[in-house]
Amino acid sequence: MVVIIGSGPIGLATAIELKKREIESLIIEKGCLVNSLFHYPIKMTFFSTSDKLEIGNIPFISHGPKPTRQEALEYYRRAAEHYNLNIRLYEEVIDVKGTDGAFEVHTNKGSYNAEKIVLATGFYGQENRMNIPGENLPKVTHYYDEPHRYAWQNVLVVGGGNSAADAALETWHCSANVSILVKYPTLKPSIKYWVKPDIENRIKEGSIKAYYNSELVEIREKEVDIQTSEGLITVPNDFVLAMTGYRPHFGLMEKLGIDLTDDDVRMPVYNDETLETNRKGFYVAGVVCGGMDTSRLFIENTRVHAEHIAEDIERKEVKKK
Repeated sequence: MVVIIGSGPIGLATAIELKKREIESLIIEKGCLVNSLFHYPIKMTFFSTSDKLEIGNIPFISHGPKPTRQEALEYYRRAAEHYNLNIRLYEEVIDVKGTDGAFEVHTNKGSYNAEKIVLATGFYGQENRMNIPGENLPKVTHYYDEPHRYAWQNVLVVGGGNSAADAALETWHCSANVSILVKYPTLKPSIKYWVKPDIENRIKEGSIKAYYNSELVEIREKEVDIQTSEGLITVPNDFVLAMTGYRPHFGLMEKLGIDLTDDDVRMPVYNDETLETNRKGFYVAGVVCGGMDTSRLFIENTRVHAEHIAEDIERKEVKKK
């Protein structure tokens, strides 16, 4: 049996490719199905067209030119049901003992024997923290969902990318008093082309206040301190939406014995053709392969990982039991 850690699109795709080869697999997921996608903003729309997100040769039909989060959740749920995948949800992998062909996977609910392991945990599980006083206050969130709760509140959005732009615009449309804090001179040029003019125009007209070349230095119950290019300022605040990005679970990879590059990217070390890591019989798949370089790998260009891994495991004659 092959144990796949993570039930994101690439984890599901890997299980499907193994099933096509009559190789038994078990997916273990610490949250809900496609947990990372579930935590996307409720009204999020993908960059890609739906065909780029397909797995298992199952057509993904969306109502608009770009699929929504809700459509993706339904699609991947139906894909898992269609292939009758073996999935354990709300179960977290704690450790993997043993060697190639005789692994023991230990979770918070039990243990499993496996011949091969595939780590497909993505990068959305751990937020990039600001490490400043007040970050742990209840008013601070790293996961934006929907805007209604922020109506008529003083909201500071931290970040200059897609998530920050979406959060700022949506909360502003719900009558929040919105400011956006960007540590660079401008918003990121990679913001979705249909969103970028909107956020820039709202800033230009003064509807949304922008603090460029600035950093948040402290958060308190009713105000925040911002270090701007002109000095330290204090502004009223009810909520902080820290859209500062996410990172792979490096601690888990290190605990599982996967070597990481010793540069800032901290990319797992693996064979480009087979996706097998330094730990024999242990593979990585999906965007987790990019380490901190989260702008290089996506669902669209990592779907092929599933085929490469399944082919390599098949070559090594792991048989269905």
